[in-house]
Amino acid sequence: MAAILLDVDGVLHVSGQPIPGAADAVERLRRAGHRLRFVTNSTTRSKAQLAAGLEEAGIVLDATEIQTTADAAATALQGRRVLALVMHALVGDLEGVDLVGEGADAVLIGGADETPETNLVFSYMNLARAFAELELGAELYCLHRNRWWQTQRGPLLDAGCYVAGLEYAAETEATVLGKPSTAYFDAACRALDAEPSMTWMVGDDLESDVLGAHGLGMRTVLVRTGKFRPDAVEASRVQPDGIVSSIAHLPEWLEEHL
Repeated sequence: MAAILLDVDGVLHVSGQPIPGAADAVERLRRAGHRLRFVTNSTTRSKAQLAAGLEEAGIVLDATEIQTTADAAATALQGRRVLALVMHALVGDLEGVDLVGEGADAVLIGGADETPETNLVFSYMNLARAFAELELGAELYCLHRNRWWQTQRGPLLDAGCYVAGLEYAAETEATVLGKPSTAYFDAACRALDAEPSMTWMVGDDLESDVLGAHGLGMRTVLVRTGKFRPDAVEASRVQPDGIVSSIAHLPEWLEEHL
């Protein structure tokens, strides 16, 4: 038996479309006695909405098994005054964070989405407000700094470019709260009461999933779905411990390699 962290976007679904065999694979992992936690950098839906979407795809889980970047933000920014440029769906998950329009202790940057609402979140006016708060001494945080993300329409620009722009303009450095931060993976291991060296991270992203997990001493499996690109794997100095065609093949692979 093992502790297994499962990425969501690109591993279990792409743009809401389930990966074939994903639900069955999750059920087989549970039957084998593995402890599971679903770890995601998704910034467009609340934890309850994420759970409902996975359940619609046939994956049986409890919302408490999902770990989000909003969880990390609520912990890191508890009680602080925060200007949050995030999707509206996440606001309810930022419990204990004092959301303000000015006089902020911190600026929080969320992620992008395919909907028009993202255009409003990352409007010039909002980014200028964020810059002004940073100039007045606020600290910069981001839920993640992904450069792009995979959709059914192909790769789309993500929030990393906005984070980099604010870092450049305000001459500061953002604290990343989601993957690949060590704190995020450590929180997931602690939730499963698991030693990192005995925990597997299953993802589709070399930077966020593999590099981040290796930073804590975890073992990793990369799936050939979502953001997977063969040329990126060949060129990367960071290599996963295993590669499978999709999560549908993960149970058999683990049986052979545990």
